[in-house]
Amino acid sequence: MNGNGTTSAPFRLKVWGDNACFTRPEMKVERVSYDVMTPSAARGVLEAILWKPAIRWVVERIDVLAPIRWESVRRNEVGSVMSPRSTGIFIEEQRQQRAGLFLRDVAYTIQARFEMTKKAGPEDSVTKFQEMFLRRAEKGQCFHRPYLGCREFAAEFALVRLDEPLPGTIPESRDLGWMLHDIQHDNRADKDHVHFCTDACRPSFFRAELKNGVLLVPPVGGQEVRQ
Repeated sequence: MNGNGTTSAPFRLKVWGDNACFTRPEMKVERVSYDVMTPSAARGVLEAILWKPAIRWVVERIDVLAPIRWESVRRNEVGSVMSPRSTGIFIEEQRQQRAGLFLRDVAYTIQARFEMTKKAGPEDSVTKFQEMFLRRAEKGQCFHRPYLGCREFAAEFALVRLDEPLPGTIPESRDLGWMLHDIQHDNRADKDHVHFCTDACRPSFFRAELKNGVLLVPPVGGQEVRQ
């Protein structure tokens, strides 16, 4: 596996789980999932396995391996967030019942590369991080448990090496409409990383289309991406 000096060779990671919810941002109260994993959710899985300031993940393709199935759930949620200055939350007063439309029995193959960022030091290289990711993914190591849209929906993962055949996709095509591509954050200290920040954000979207189970993801800054 070889990169070109600033961009890695491609990686393929299979992820799966019992449930997933890639929440549509236009749904203000109820949680309703997109039909398919979003690029930002796929990036989050990769960053859970390996994230360093020196690299930035770029998702290029998401393969859908399992039929798209839905599950409607009504559950209790807490309607407020506890602050450091509060004395606690009385759950009986803050409990809210909400409906959710989730995906069930999901499986995907994420295909992605990483790019070196301006924060890379003289000791950093594409080869170094390629070998690090391969080692961690093969051993099932992660900084935190990756999840499928919501933290409660934990993801299993397994590396698919380039010399291995790709898992088969579902024979289905559909127009997925406008899908969240990623979120860029303004006035952040680390402009090369968008996962750990709380400043004002600018979501970007693209017109997503599933073709024979394959979702191609346009690059950041591409003409297909709108803010």
